[in-house]
Amino acid sequence: MKISFLVLLFTASSAWARSNPSTFAPMNWPTPGSCRTADGRPGPGYWQQRADYNIKVSLDTTANEVSGSETITYTNNSPMPLSHLWLQLDQNLFKDGSRGNDEYDSPEARWRGAFKNGGDILKSVAIVQDGERENIRYVVDGTRMIIYLGRPLPARGGKLDIEISWHFKIPEYGSDRMGKYQSKDGTIYEIAQWYPRMYVYDDAHGWNPLPYLGEGEFYLEYGDFNVQITVPHGFIVVATGVLQNPNTVLTGTERDRLGEAMKTDETVHVIPAGEVGSPDSRPAGKGELTWIFQAKNVRDFTWAASKAFIWDASHWKDVLLMAVYPKEGVASDTSVRKPGWESVISMMRHTLMYYSTNYYPYPYPVAVNVAGVVLGMEYPMIVFCSVHARGQFLYQVTDHEFGHSWFPMMVGSDERRHAWMDEGFNTFLNYYSNKDFYGDTSRESLSFNADAIAKEMLSSKNDQIIDTRADQVLPQNMGFLEYTKPAFGLRLLRDFIVGPKLFDPAFNAYIRRWAFKHPLPSDFFRTIDDYTGQDLSWFWRGWFYSTHVLDQAVDSVVADSGVTIIYMSNNRGLVMPAELKVKFADGTYRDYKLPVQIWYDGNHYSYPVYGNKNVVKVVLDPDHDLPDVNRANNIWESTGGEN
Repeated sequence: MKISFLVLLFTASSAWARSNPSTFAPMNWPTPGSCRTADGRPGPGYWQQRADYNIKVSLDTTANEVSGSETITYTNNSPMPLSHLWLQLDQNLFKDGSRGNDEYDSPEARWRGAFKNGGDILKSVAIVQDGERENIRYVVDGTRMIIYLGRPLPARGGKLDIEISWHFKIPEYGSDRMGKYQSKDGTIYEIAQWYPRMYVYDDAHGWNPLPYLGEGEFYLEYGDFNVQITVPHGFIVVATGVLQNPNTVLTGTERDRLGEAMKTDETVHVIPAGEVGSPDSRPAGKGELTWIFQAKNVRDFTWAASKAFIWDASHWKDVLLMAVYPKEGVASDTSVRKPGWESVISMMRHTLMYYSTNYYPYPYPVAVNVAGVVLGMEYPMIVFCSVHARGQFLYQVTDHEFGHSWFPMMVGSDERRHAWMDEGFNTFLNYYSNKDFYGDTSRESLSFNADAIAKEMLSSKNDQIIDTRADQVLPQNMGFLEYTKPAFGLRLLRDFIVGPKLFDPAFNAYIRRWAFKHPLPSDFFRTIDDYTGQDLSWFWRGWFYSTHVLDQAVDSVVADSGVTIIYMSNNRGLVMPAELKVKFADGTYRDYKLPVQIWYDGNHYSYPVYGNKNVVKVVLDPDHDLPDVNRANNIWESTGGEN
């Protein structure tokens, strides 16, 4: 007895109806208000604090020590008066017995690095408010310092100055974020996380005094920096910001070469290999030189110094591109397949051009790449990359670290709580930049695919959700959860689920809305929903807030009176749209793209194919767009009998 298609479909739908209603339930975002709106924008009442820095610092290459004094002008733009302030003392990660050093049980762990006499030594701390020096009390707790104010800092514009002097021993290898590289021509000092700096006070959490434990990076306020860096006479210094005194610290020849670099797309050798270490590469005189830099509206300041630097320069539009590296950075294999640091300027130009054209203009006047001991680390206008990087890897690390100029240097997210909002977004951008530079031979294109992601999602690397605090992500999971999985999810959303025409304006709107501000995850999700016109709660929940995996299947195919019914199931919790490629007995094919709404009523769905042509083969996800963990059940093929 034959059963009609409508009865069969009704019976199937009823049997599994509403088996997964929570999958499509709206996300429970924070209640919108004057600071953050329901459509993802900063509201009319949005505020954030400001921290401006004047710093004087010196590098003692005999003692391998940094000594400094600073004045932080802190502005309280919040609607609440503040009775205390929180500051970060990042160098205390390297103090004996530090909390971060004890977190990782292996002596070889990347984030360990405490050593005898490591950490900040504070010489003085003072507050000046309304022109009066305040009697204060402060407490240092690991990498954090709380200052108790004698009188509250007024709301909505109250200002005060914090005066601090300090010094610390430079770590050999500071958690892969700073340190010293021993070149044959001298030590390269990469100095980061080096000055006491303000924690963020925001509308979401109040103060954010999460300790620096190594893996979690930064959440910082924006401000202006004026920094004086005193080094031995023979050293070259590069830093965040624009050099203010070139006539004092550079020779006339070097100034002329920098001027030439701003007029040509060719790489200009400001200090070529043959002049490294030469007395003629430094201005006349002896003793120390003080380099002065100024940076506007940045969230951090970093610098590097050495007498071993080869110094290259060029430009892109009005941006001065510079690379400094020792002779060890030059490729021994001179073929185009394995370029070294002598080619890095052209890589930098492509990165800045690609991201500026497609997302948001690079907002800084300088971009500097430093070769040294650090594998790869980003700071405003300056990045550290491995001196040993070559070929595509050199492009990848350069592209990734400068990609951070957009996330989180411009879009100032909280990297301690939501590392994926900078690493994942940046890795997403890197995929397209790498492909644009290398074509289909790019390492990103070859490895960043759905089947590889599916394999990782079946492994233990997927046992935590993406939105896990950075310091709570297991080290072996970090690459997948903070970089790869969120980046692939965004690529999936762009290229498969909503399409570039809707996604690209939404993503760019997010950057514009939150440039130089502090977004939350909900601000991003709401912006994408707003611009695409879709409630993507099912995607945000499944991809970012669960460990579910995808397993779509073709269960059976039944022909009935001019209708062929394809029975499908969704077996493992994660839902996605479905694509079918149907082959008919006459050798023709037809493609069907089914929306995610087919799973509204449960984990089973029956799709009708009308017509009298016999279906002989059905393939789910024929192009492998989706991270399906079991492709064995994606194919149904006729055995030659009746369907």
